[in-house]
Amino acid sequence: MLRTPANDTRLRILDWLKDPVAHFPRQRHADLVADGVSADAVAAKLGVRRTVAHTHLTLLADLGMLRAKRVRRRTYYRRDEVRIAEVARMFEKGW
Repeated sequence: MLRTPANDTRLRILDWLKDPVAHFPRQRHADLVADGVSADAVAAKLGVRRTVAHTHLTLLADLGMLRAKRVRRRTYYRRDEVRIAEVARMFEKGW
């Protein structure tokens, strides 16, 4: 897999995480909005293995577009709206 910031799968993940309640089932130990969505939930929605979803989520987190939070033994991901706005502004300016 190419490790580019923008591809269809990662853009879909970012879009789903705009409104996680509409796109993901309720989680047992974490709040979808406050804590984020687990890699398992993203993998189920994408129809891929958890490791594949984790790779996408980790890349987005490394770029600063997602915030990762540990709850118990799992990591949950949610959008970092400030960072996403900064990246969008860079591309608008012709970066």
